[in-house]
Amino acid sequence: MHRPIRTWLCATFAALLLAAAPLWAATPLTQADLKPLAEDDFDAKTAALTKLTQAPAEQAGPILKALQDDALQYEPSVGMVRQDGDKYLDAVSGKPVAVKNDALESLTLNNSLRTIVDSAASSLLLQSPDIAVRTQAINTLFDQPENASREGVEAARKAEADAGLRARLDVIWANTVLAQGTEATRDARLDAIRILGSDSNPQSRQKLTPLVEKDEAGKYKEADEDVRVAAQKAIDQLRSEQRRADLLGNLFAGLSLGSVLLLAALGLAITYGLIGVINMAHGEFLMIGAYATYVVQTLFRAYAPNAFDWYLVAALPASFLAAGLVGFALERIVLRHLYGRPLETLLATFGISLLLMQAVRTIFGAQNVEVANPVWMSGGFDAMAGLVIPYNRVVIILFALAVVAVAWAVLNRTRLGLFVRATTQNRTMAACVGVRTWKVDSYAFAFGAGIAGLGGCALSQIGNVGPDLGQAYIIDSFMVVVLGGVGQLAGTIVGAFGLGIINKFIEPFYGAVLAKIFVLVLIVLFIQKRPQGLFALKGRSAEA
Repeated sequence: MHRPIRTWLCATFAALLLAAAPLWAATPLTQADLKPLAEDDFDAKTAALTKLTQAPAEQAGPILKALQDDALQYEPSVGMVRQDGDKYLDAVSGKPVAVKNDALESLTLNNSLRTIVDSAASSLLLQSPDIAVRTQAINTLFDQPENASREGVEAARKAEADAGLRARLDVIWANTVLAQGTEATRDARLDAIRILGSDSNPQSRQKLTPLVEKDEAGKYKEADEDVRVAAQKAIDQLRSEQRRADLLGNLFAGLSLGSVLLLAALGLAITYGLIGVINMAHGEFLMIGAYATYVVQTLFRAYAPNAFDWYLVAALPASFLAAGLVGFALERIVLRHLYGRPLETLLATFGISLLLMQAVRTIFGAQNVEVANPVWMSGGFDAMAGLVIPYNRVVIILFALAVVAVAWAVLNRTRLGLFVRATTQNRTMAACVGVRTWKVDSYAFAFGAGIAGLGGCALSQIGNVGPDLGQAYIIDSFMVVVLGGVGQLAGTIVGAFGLGIINKFIEPFYGAVLAKIFVLVLIVLFIQKRPQGLFALKGRSAEA
């Protein structure tokens, strides 16, 4: 028999014995039993580990722990010793012993033997009265179920009172049953297939696949037809659940991307619809809002560390005001002199975007800065098997909807909103009835820039903040505005979420770059048929 095959068989045989042995045997160890661990014979080391697991748990446990920590050594005059702090204990009796440091020999265990040690140490703890200890042991075996003992796991799953831990033990047990192949009973194999068919772990499908495979002659490798049918049914069930998880995952990812696009495009929809300015610096308002959030975070860390988890409450108005003030200054100093000249406006705002990026590089540096999530936005929850929903993405979606509600209230329930709507629909008539349209332009532009700043605050929670942050969203923002309809709040919402969902459903098949190209082509074709977008602007000037 070839050496690799013999080695594998020995390791597998030992692994099957290790965890179960303490449940029915308790043979006290001797130094002679442990001495082979210091030798070079792999088979002798495997036999020594087998004897170790047959010892009483109170004796085997500390030795296995010492093996895991590389604290077990061999001293010729004493035998096997384990280090405990600054003293040495006899590995068998646990009594302190005097050793010669220059005579100590370290043990050499390869990966196969270390796997056996880890499995045995975890199996010893499966029936610990401490649930935390049992949880850690089960998690260790769950990652390498093929090294667990069927009998040991079966005894543990019968004694386990916690439903969650028992379910994980069921999966470990099912893996050990399938690892035994035809040596296990038919009923046990069918039960194992049923358990793995309900487990969302991708490895479960890999364990079931060999049961339905054919050999080179076209015959099934598994002779039992009932086992094959059950395995195929379980595989189909796992695939169905995976498709459902992928569908819901893509839908949530699309909503998440859509919420980001909505925050980026909402302010642009207001300013572009009101003034008709192609503002290439709009992405930099996002960047300013993100850096304002970073500054607030830094101040909280320095002066109010105990309230750090609530720094976003202060960052929201700060990001709105920072971007709004820059937008107000941009409109009053530059844009008001370029109305009616779209090419000059486009070139001027593009130059301003470069100036703003360079200013940020000068102040904060060219490297990205990190903005940390508060505790209540960290982590996620399992929506279903194979689908984890991050809390920060959920918060951003809700935040985007809240910003839309505020923008709608400002535009439809305030005097400024009335003037904005009047100016958008018919600027000349609004001016004739006393509306100071130049002031409306300035305030509306600042309001739109402030909303973009809020978008930057949200973006800082899902990625690093850098000088080029806004460049990634400016084109998408214009596509959302054009698709939804210039100046239309409802169109911006539908356009943002629509583009986000379409992108995320195309990306798995063609990649992010081709998905964007495909979306752009769709928008161009759509605009050819409906130039006014999804929601047409109403008003005499719009109809003219």
